[in-house]
Amino acid sequence: MRLTAIEEGHLRNGLPGTIGIAGLFPGGPFEPEQLRSRVRERWGALDRMSRVLEPPTGPAALSGHRWAAARSFDPGAHVTATDQDLESLLTDGVSHALPPERPLWRLLVTRQAVVLFAHHALLDGRSLETLFRMLMDDAVPSPPLASAATHVLAAAQRRPPLRPGTLGREVRRIGAVGRSLPSASPGRPRPSVAVVELDPQVMRTARRQPAGGRGATLNELLLSTYAGALHACYGPLRSWPGGAAPFYATVPVDLRTRHHAQQLGNGVTALRIPLPVDAVSPVARLRVCQDLVAAFPHRCDTHRAILPTLQTIARNVPWLSGAMARSLARAEVTTSLCTAFKWRDNPSHLYGRPLSRVVPLPQLAPPGTANLCLVHTADAYTLTVVSHSRAGDAGMIGAAVARELTAVATASDAPAACAGRP
Repeated sequence: MRLTAIEEGHLRNGLPGTIGIAGLFPGGPFEPEQLRSRVRERWGALDRMSRVLEPPTGPAALSGHRWAAARSFDPGAHVTATDQDLESLLTDGVSHALPPERPLWRLLVTRQAVVLFAHHALLDGRSLETLFRMLMDDAVPSPPLASAATHVLAAAQRRPPLRPGTLGREVRRIGAVGRSLPSASPGRPRPSVAVVELDPQVMRTARRQPAGGRGATLNELLLSTYAGALHACYGPLRSWPGGAAPFYATVPVDLRTRHHAQQLGNGVTALRIPLPVDAVSPVARLRVCQDLVAAFPHRCDTHRAILPTLQTIARNVPWLSGAMARSLARAEVTTSLCTAFKWRDNPSHLYGRPLSRVVPLPQLAPPGTANLCLVHTADAYTLTVVSHSRAGDAGMIGAAVARELTAVATASDAPAACAGRP
């Protein structure tokens, strides 16, 4: 089975491609055999979890990768225990590609966490969330009938055509050149991961901003506070290299319909927005981000219209998938991926133990970048920052976002409420 153009792109962009999700469960460690049993029961019938990657049979420019079915589903090869602490485990995981000789996922059991890693060519972030839910005690297994890409493209083909001008504007947004994160030294960029536990009361208060408005979504808060954190960490945009170009964030948006929300694979698109790094106050940044996010539904319609043609062309010309992926992965084009979601199944238990926190792991992007993901689980809010810049930048950015969230929660609409300036 040939890979889709998006899957092929994730393999050809020159990056490890590993993403992940971790669940924290208070108490002693699980027995790996327990998890193997649950994985065999819940995931054994899922075709995608048994797919092995086959390299191109001819020149890579003319022949793409293919998926082949593994001879058997073997949880023993994928579910293992480790003594690593969570943050170092996530750093190692995001920095290295998974072994290509078996299906591109693994499940690791630590003292208080269960961590699922996968290659982005096999699964997207929503798929990881779906698989993790399927492991919980009260989950009802419902094997997907087709890949996410199948339903996304089918939905796109049912939509009316868009005006050429609308398509042109979105294509220009996709390829517009922005800035990478400033680097204080010419030293070798290093991957770093920071997991930040955010104050629930601060988050609840911040989500009621702006005063008198509709309130803020997790994505809007993450985008606006990241903008403020960048100002605090690196100064105003005029002091950055890159001329007058804006700093872009990329927001993954799921294109699955509600009827196919559980489909595995890659069913998201990416919308780029210029972050208001130099806006005058935390609330001003939030308002700008809310206006930008409000345009997402219409922009997603454009992506649904574009995708079938791009997928068809790129799938028939495999090298084009790689060229597009490498272009879009450049630091000045896609600098920061920012995504947020809520774990809605509360309470969740695994072998009777409650899930207390979900820790996401976005993929490592090219040098000069940082990716962020925020998750709300019960009363816990967790931010993960994956940086590929200066050593320690992930921790610096994560701490600055936490301070910006406090500034949003305590701010008024007055410019004097500005926080996070250098």
